[in-house]
Amino acid sequence: MTESSGAGAPGTGAEAAGGGADAAPDRLTPVLRPVRAGNGFEEALEQILQLLRLGLVSGGERLPAERELAERMGISRVTLREVLKVLAEEGLVESRRGRYGGTFVRERPVRPGEQELQRRMAGVDVEDTLRFREVLEVGAAGLCAAHGLTDAQAGRLRAALAATHDAPLADYRKQDTLLHLTLAELSGSASLTAGYAAVRASLNDLLDCIPLLVRNLEHSQHQHTALVDAVLEGDADAAREVMREHCEGTAALLRGFLGRS
Repeated sequence: MTESSGAGAPGTGAEAAGGGADAAPDRLTPVLRPVRAGNGFEEALEQILQLLRLGLVSGGERLPAERELAERMGISRVTLREVLKVLAEEGLVESRRGRYGGTFVRERPVRPGEQELQRRMAGVDVEDTLRFREVLEVGAAGLCAAHGLTDAQAGRLRAALAATHDAPLADYRKQDTLLHLTLAELSGSASLTAGYAAVRASLNDLLDCIPLLVRNLEHSQHQHTALVDAVLEGDADAAREVMREHCEGTAALLRGFLGRS
């Protein structure tokens, strides 16, 4: 492939489709997948919007090259260009020419204020989102622990955990999202992974409206470590319980800032 992939050099379409959670996937793998026949434009648009809402490609970063994106989603480059045109019209991406050109994600504005928070809340059933997230996450943690992980999969999970520990504050939410997406993907259920990516995107829209609290992040990191330990030890009950507590903590924080009881 002669085109630069950008966005942290994600893998090629062949790598992304290369068969299961052992296939050295990149950070975009949980979201980018072949679309179903008949709704190529709509589903491709949904997937790229999820990448942006999840923060997997940050403002100022380049999306993978057109050829790679089209291959990974199983669509034509004509359809992909229609998708990118819509995103550009919405002010979410911009096209740059030249040797180092491509499609770049535009910088998001600083954390929204109260008015924007209220607008986002109006479009989301917060309690439904939180409950669905808990069901998916607790289930994924239990599946990973009960079925066990290969050495390669365990390595991926440890690496995702280490990235959250090493992340600067500004990058923490992205790495946190990637850890949870990795766990969902390692569950072995593509439907669970897709469902979680969608609910996490909605959750991140709300989390972006509240401050990152150091004390909360320290607590989350202790829970992340306990969760990964339980999964790697094959203790499904402990993995589910730690994940349940972790989800409940996030829910409590959101309810507090959102004024929900």
